[in-house]
Order: sequence, then C-alpha cells, then structure tokens
Amino acid sequence: MIPPVRTDKGEYPVGPLSGLKVVDLTHVMAGPTCTLMLADMGADVIKIEKSPNGDDSRHMIPPKVGDETAAFLMMNRNKRGMAIDLKKPGGTRVVRRLLQTADVLVENFAPGVMERLGLGYEDLRKEHPALIYCSLSGFGRTGPYRHRRGFDLIAQAMSGIMSFTGEGPQGAPVKCGAPLSDITAGILAAMGILAAYAHRLKTGEGQWVETSLYEAALVQTYWQSAIALATGVAPRAMGSAHPLNAPYQAFEASDGWIVVGGANHRNWLRMLDAIGAPELAEDARFRDNAGRMANLKALEAELAAHFRTRTAVHWLRALEERGVPCGPVCDMLQALADPQTIAREMLVEVEHSTAGPVQTLGLPVKFSKTPGKVRKGAPIFGEHTREILREHGFGDEEIAALETEGAVAASSPGAKREKVA
Repeated sequence: MIPPVRTDKGEYPVGPLSGLKVVDLTHVMAGPTCTLMLADMGADVIKIEKSPNGDDSRHMIPPKVGDETAAFLMMNRNKRGMAIDLKKPGGTRVVRRLLQTADVLVENFAPGVMERLGLGYEDLRKEHPALIYCSLSGFGRTGPYRHRRGFDLIAQAMSGIMSFTGEGPQGAPVKCGAPLSDITAGILAAMGILAAYAHRLKTGEGQWVETSLYEAALVQTYWQSAIALATGVAPRAMGSAHPLNAPYQAFEASDGWIVVGGANHRNWLRMLDAIGAPELAEDARFRDNAGRMANLKALEAELAAHFRTRTAVHWLRALEERGVPCGPVCDMLQALADPQTIAREMLVEVEHSTAGPVQTLGLPVKFSKTPGKVRKGAPIFGEHTREILREHGFGDEEIAALETEGAVAASSPGAKREKVA
C-alpha cells in the first residue's frame, strides 16, 4: 500500500484511505456497510458479486431506480464491481490474483464457506502475511453459536433489544425499525480494519479482524445492560422515554409530535419556563431526576397536558430560545429534506452508469485535510470485471476463457441509459 502523496498543487487524493485496496466479498448489509465506509473515505473497493445472480440486495424489490434496486444502489456506491463464481477454479484463481496486491479482504459468508474455498484466513496469511482479513458473521467465530447463521432480526431479539423496545412493558416485542445490528456491525468492522491497518503501518504484519451481528446488537444496550447488571432487573419497554433520565421523550403538541431533552436539572428548569409551568419545579415528586424517574407516569401526564395546548412550531421555538434540546419527529422524507441534512452534505447526487443521476446518503465523517466523497454510483452487475482483470495481468484470451468457463461475468458494453424520473 502506498500512502497518499500530495500533488503538485498541494492537494491530497480524495479521502484519507486513498491508495488502500480492498477486496470485498460481502453481500446485503453488514459487510457492504463496512466496505461502503472504506470506499467513501477513498479506498479502492473491488466488490465481488456471486455469479450468476449477484448480491441478494439486487433482488430486494420494490423499489427500483431505472433497472437497479434502490437497496443495492444505496449500499454499493463508490465501489467497482466484478462478478465471479467462486465455485469454479478460475474464480478462486482470480481472487488469489487480486489478493497479491490487496491490503484488505472483507467477507461475510456463512461459517466454513471461505475455508472450503481455500480462502480462509489460515490459508491466506501464509502467502500474504500483511493482509488484513475481516470477517462478519451472525455470532462470531467462537462460542456455542459460532455455526449459526444470523440476521438483524435474530440479533435484536437475542441481545435483549426487542424486550425493551415498544410502547410499554406489557406489549409485544418490537424490532427497531432500522437494521441496527447490520449497520453497527459494519461500522465496527471498518473501525477494526483501520485499527489493524494502524498496527500494520507500525509492524508490517496483518491480522484477522472479526465481529458479529450479535455483538453489534449487544453494544447498543449499554444503558440497559448497566441497569440490569446493577439491579438484577431486566429493563422493559418505555416508549420514547429514557431509562435513566426524565423528561427525555416525545410529547404530542396540538398538531404533531416533538421530542424534548430536559434530561438534566438545568434543562428541566429551562423547559418548565418554556411551557409556563414553574410550579412543577417545587413539586416534591419532580425535584430531582430520581424523583422524576420514580414518578415518570405522573410527570408525563403533567407535561402532556401542557404540550397539547399549542402547536409543535410554538413549542420548538420556545424551547430553542431557552437552549433546551428539542426537535420535531420527522418522517424519512422530511429528514432528508431538512436544511441541516443538506448543509452537512448528507444528501448527495451521484452519477450511475445506466440510471443517470441518483440521490444517496453522504459521508458522515468529515476530514479537514483529506475529505472523502461519494464519487460514483454503484456498479451494474459485472461492470468492471474486465477492467480489473486487465489491471491484474489477465490478457484478453485469459479473460475470454474465464468467461467461457463461467468463472467470471462481465456486463455488456453500451448498456442503455435510463433517465431517473
């Protein structure tokens, strides 16, 4: 790996990971989240899809943008794409050739698959001792559940998250709407890769980095785990309320919902001033956080009666003027159109080779010297297969032979461009 070098104009290549080469053998969500983070920060991510069907997210429809699924477009921008059948000898031969110059391999196959293909960590580290090899799985590579397959739903259930999510303690178990463990596992994996890369820069040696959906879900339970470990009592669902601070939840105004963070004494008093209820500060039930938590239902009833009297805009203005953390409860379209979303470049437009301009989420980490960027759209199936093979020394006859064998697939040139509505 060659570190980024300043150009004659004093500029750095796009992203702090410019020059890092990643072979991406992941699919659907957790692994693609990891490699998406790396790609957005400048890494050259070569996404290898299974042939002939491609990443499962290519089949998550509706919706579609042009001929591509919205799910695949979201998770695979900034990556170059190849289609390889790893069950064919030529397929594994191609991957091994790519690894000769790769810094990182990321995979999230079912347990044992990579070993059967001869691409397990122990197989590869002998040939590539500097390789950073990252695995994501349902439950990790050790422990009694290491052979189980996992999904976000399973991780949320087994980690305890579904037991304390929902409107109240007597309700049915509820899954968090976002794929919490998938996205968290991807971010943890990217963090682990970068930590391993820092170690390699100092020592020259690679290592195996691994995490799981189960662990990713567990780390989302810091507050609830703290309560359970301290008290021996498992926390239950509290709606939008906080298990340790009050008031810190959603309230219904006359025309919609807002959230208010009056979660320390100063903000509590400021909130009471904003809603015109200073008498509650002297109520013995609510004088401190412990009292407010012990009498949460009564507190909610008192505050709800005030908030229902005026509009959301009125309360948000009054709360903001006094420095109380607050905000509207937005739907997804409202959140994406929010001026803060736009100002932070979290909604960007990128050019896709067949679908044209496509909107996607931006890079959530900002760098003053080496800013990352969403540079290009997700690849169509096999879009860069021939390009990458040629970069790695395969001649046209070899490439044709690999295609004939079915070891690789390449997109047809001159695919029809469809305009996004």
